Amino acid sequence: MKAIGYTAAGPIDAPQPLQDFTAPRPEAQGHDLLVKVQAISVNPVDYKIRQSRAPEGDSPAILGWDAVGEVVETGELVTSYQPGDTVWYAGAIDRPGTNAEYHLVDERITGRAPTSIPAAAAAALPLTTLTAHEMLFDRLRVADPVPGAAPAVVIIGGAGGVGSIAIQLLRALTDLTVIATASRPETQEWVKSLGAHHVLDHRQPLAPQIAALGIGALGYVFSTNQTHAYIEQAAEFLAPQGRFGLIDDPEHLDVRPFKLKSISTHWEVMYTRSLFGTADITRQRDILNDVAGLIDSGKVRSTATEAMGEINAANLIRAHKLLETNTAKGKIVLEGFGT
Repeated sequence: MKAIGYTAAGPIDAPQPLQDFTAPRPEAQGHDLLVKVQAISVNPVDYKIRQSRAPEGDSPAILGWDAVGEVVETGELVTSYQPGDTVWYAGAIDRPGTNAEYHLVDERITGRAPTSIPAAAAAALPLTTLTAHEMLFDRLRVADPVPGAAPAVVIIGGAGGVGSIAIQLLRALTDLTVIATASRPETQEWVKSLGAHHVLDHRQPLAPQIAALGIGALGYVFSTNQTHAYIEQAAEFLAPQGRFGLIDDPEHLDVRPFKLKSISTHWEVMYTRSLFGTADITRQRDILNDVAGLIDSGKVRSTATEAMGEINAANLIRAHKLLETNTAKGKIVLEGFGT
């Protein structure tokens, strides 16, 4: 089968940072589905691993986690799917990725793909959807009010892939006021189009901008990037017993400013359930199925903003380069492996 991988960790401007190669087609066993990949998207985790994790063994390491595709083979323990079903998922970080024609994925973290949008549009969503949904409803518990706080959420970095779907999930599933941050005119318009009630400029101090809204101290913050720069500000505008969540990887994170207000801190890693085989691993299947329903009912739309053509090394290098600028809005998608 066709695949794209890397042979050495390093920067995107290194010689052949990604390369096309041929790999054996895997076989489904146990809970696994063998999926013929139709479309994928690219996430920051792809380039972070390419930069820092050396491949194991002699074969190139295959990146990529988001995928939409057709089930072509099932393991003996599979109960939820059969060949011919179309599924979507974000995979597991400790297994080969979706930058390949055929891919193995555990059925328990796989959902039925939405039927109302094309495969590439759907492929933009699984990883960011799971990340946003788990943070909002499992970590920050936004359905559980913070006593005395304004029923509002600040999403720092609202125009990125995770922020873009988080805004929509909050609007579709809660009555909370959604405050998103974005710094450029085009990204500010993007988050408004997704349903943000208010848009703030994260290049300027956030606390005065939030105070100007006149809604009081807030209950929740969801920080998607540059978290270290916002801790002291969040301590100012969060209510006592508020909740702060992050998904990025700051080198140092000093949350001592949160102490007097007993602000709780929550880190979300979408791969925790699959990596540790948690007792609630099927929660991810349920989330994906629920969000597919929201898409098919018109309550949530794809966050795909740029299609980069076929799934090959040259196009994936372009996608990695764009993501590494930290200026992309929404998601980058690729579709098909050519002939």
